[in-house]
Amino acid sequence: MRTFLVPAPVGRRSAQLVVGLVLYTLSMALLVHADLGNMPWDVLSQGIARRTGASFGTVTLAISVLVLVCWIPLRQRPGVGTVANVLVIGFLVDPLLDLLDLLPDLPWAARAAMAGLGIVMNAVATGLYVGAQLGPGPRDGLMTGLVRRTGRPVAVVRTTIEVLVVSVGWALGGRLGIATVVYAVCVGPLVHLVLPRLTIAVPDAAPARASGRVSAGASSSPSPAGR
Repeated sequence: MRTFLVPAPVGRRSAQLVVGLVLYTLSMALLVHADLGNMPWDVLSQGIARRTGASFGTVTLAISVLVLVCWIPLRQRPGVGTVANVLVIGFLVDPLLDLLDLLPDLPWAARAAMAGLGIVMNAVATGLYVGAQLGPGPRDGLMTGLVRRTGRPVAVVRTTIEVLVVSVGWALGGRLGIATVVYAVCVGPLVHLVLPRLTIAVPDAAPARASGRVSAGASSSPSPAGR
């Protein structure tokens, strides 16, 4: 696949990062509101929220912080994009969910369309914020850190993490459903399609991008968790 490089200053990268994170948060809210199954980490967030009475956004923010703490023994270094990921998603998802709650009850077909839109939007948003190359999200960084420390393949580490968080989240009452399965199957190929076209050129990452890859410092084979 040909990689499209777009040389740009930090301001352009920052703008792309913010747009990507806002769209990512909206995609999360669409999937949660559709109630047909959440993204893997959101199954966990929703399960904890239902058990504790805390808001979905508060739990999402708390989990992001805890995951960042796990970076310490893995010797992962956060970037400005990492911090923005935690703050934008953590503080924006609750207001977006509140807005979606104003909608009338939707039939199954409309909810399925909402979930499908959320999945496609999530892939584009992942391409935008990862392609900005300003630092991985907490969950992506956890994955790449474990890959580096354990020597295990990305697919094995990613699948292990997601099976664990989905299992715990589902046991706590998080929504696991058909949209979770569709997300897991589809988002990887979709991100693979859009990421090279949204990756912004930076001098120290040019060799990696020349072969269609993003440097590990940004994300390596972005997790379907996407953040």
